[in-house]
Amino acid sequence: MKRRRNTTKALCAGWVALAITSVLACEQPEPLAPEIRPPETEVAPGLPPDASFNARPDIVAELRRDLAATRHPSDGGGAARWDWGGGEAPTLAAGESAKFPIVFTAGRHGIQEGGLLFLMVPPFWGWSGIALPGFTEVETSVPGLQLEPRVLDRQLLAVALRGRGLEAGEQVRLVYGAGAAGARVDRFAERDAPFQLAVDGDGDGVRRLLAEPLRVDIAAGPAARLVALVPSVVRPGEDVELRVAVLDAEGNAGGPLGRDPFHVLVASPQGFPELGPIQVGEDGVAVVAFRAPEAGGGRFQVQAAHEASMASASNPIQVDASAARPLWADLHGHSHLSDGTGTPDDFYRYARDVAALDVAALTDHDHWGLPFLDASPPAWQKVRDAVQRYHAPGRFVTLLGFEWTSWLYGHRHVLYFDGDGEVISSLDEATDHPQELWNALRGREALTFAHHPAGDPIAVAWEIRPDPVLEPVTEIVSVHGSSEMARTPGPVRGGREGSFTVDALARGYRLGFVGSGDSHDGHPGLTHLASGSGGLAAIFAEDRTRASVLAALRARRSYATNGPRILLHVRLDGHPMGSAVAAGSEHRFEIEVAGTGPIEAIDVIQGGELVASFEGKGELALAVETSLKDPPPGSYAYVRIRQRDGGAAWSSPFFFTAD
Repeated sequence: MKRRRNTTKALCAGWVALAITSVLACEQPEPLAPEIRPPETEVAPGLPPDASFNARPDIVAELRRDLAATRHPSDGGGAARWDWGGGEAPTLAAGESAKFPIVFTAGRHGIQEGGLLFLMVPPFWGWSGIALPGFTEVETSVPGLQLEPRVLDRQLLAVALRGRGLEAGEQVRLVYGAGAAGARVDRFAERDAPFQLAVDGDGDGVRRLLAEPLRVDIAAGPAARLVALVPSVVRPGEDVELRVAVLDAEGNAGGPLGRDPFHVLVASPQGFPELGPIQVGEDGVAVVAFRAPEAGGGRFQVQAAHEASMASASNPIQVDASAARPLWADLHGHSHLSDGTGTPDDFYRYARDVAALDVAALTDHDHWGLPFLDASPPAWQKVRDAVQRYHAPGRFVTLLGFEWTSWLYGHRHVLYFDGDGEVISSLDEATDHPQELWNALRGREALTFAHHPAGDPIAVAWEIRPDPVLEPVTEIVSVHGSSEMARTPGPVRGGREGSFTVDALARGYRLGFVGSGDSHDGHPGLTHLASGSGGLAAIFAEDRTRASVLAALRARRSYATNGPRILLHVRLDGHPMGSAVAAGSEHRFEIEVAGTGPIEAIDVIQGGELVASFEGKGELALAVETSLKDPPPGSYAYVRIRQRDGGAAWSSPFFFTAD
């Protein structure tokens, strides 16, 4: 007798707060007005005395409970597949909508009655929430099985099994985006976007991920903007490249060009060779080589040949035989191995080919995201392999790194300059304090970088003195905003007086400045295009090698921007940025800036106070000289550039000594 098909269907609605047992998203913030917390004098109960003011011991405790939990043999059992025709997921365009049918098949241990099946759709960065009423369907034809769906978080669904369990081979079908409009996909293009499924086979509240997630590719949208990039300082007669990328509205590359062939018209600065129309390749990038003149400077103007409104200007270029050469670096970003977008290969390919960076580092979280990097040797090996594949000394420098994601003392990323290294976990009790991290790195060619130090999502505990060898610079600006001081261009959210970078300098810490994207959109080097704020490090090094970059950072020969490639030269009494200078009665600042937009002002900051400001009058380039009188030993001074369009740059400080 043919068994009658018994179907149970349920629609998901409601909202339940997520208990942190597997994943949370470090949300990319929208630009906001500054929210400055007042200083606090007491440490919250139960916190170490040197913890960050906004430390999250609850997250640490929950993550450690999850680590210590015993998994049942049925936890994580089973497999999932797409239920599209042919079983393969189609490539979808960024921002479009679709239905996502999934079939889960129970593993050999099945799932007991009261057990749970979990679906987490990608939580980053624009996917529709799973919690919308009627948005996700779950069904089964297993007789006597009732499915009870519960929304745990915006992107996380749990399905409890009632009446009976699932035996090996029995199935449950889920449809994300079941409504008429479907689910909106990521606004950022990426390969292998993961849909994670997990199983709590015995219903004890402890789950394990399936061995393999489901994956889908998201393609870039139609061409909407041009980005033109050149080296900032070149030598007379040097061979140089102009790189033009055709991007969609969100900064994604490689989308439909809308024109075949797609040509870009180029207008060169005075004295530079004229460059004819250049053709864009299938990857959305056009490259043209030329020889630098004996002298000159300016910006290249580019325009789509078929669309006059699609136009842009390059960053400024300067021809000089002796000026310090900044290498452009993004030293902090994430892939889908933690809470970002795309694969490690995608990250480095975009950094090199689209953003024209000189130096790049992927720094996925040690214990944040799925799977956890500190517990997944295959994931860490993917990062190591990509670093090795894309490293090309003399052309493009890649650095192996990870983010030490301490919810007690602040987030730091670690970069290895000697070619290899391991993930050092912020949850391991042997390395869960910054001093223990530095001890583990002692003797290595490695650096650590504190980031978003002043505020959300967690501030840096400046009570702990940064190691002078392993942490000579700090990330002053990123997608989270600027942590310079309370009154700063594009401030970080949740900043607290006493936790800004100037407060760390006031403690006597000699820290140079870098910016980096902390990118989660798969766009290292160009994070600011889609997120308002970003970050870049300009590192003064003649050679594109790991050794040269490390030496420059240790000497604090660097400056930070919030994304645009502002060219900044600052000298104090002839000394380069980051120098320690014997305090005297008078010191002479020489400042030269070439902006990517009209300059609002050049500010001179001494001891955390604005001591001089030179107003721009719409110039793209400005040079000033000014004096500092009687700086006390132990004090510092640096230069800040503000553009009318919100672009900003910060030189590394100069430090005044007693001798």
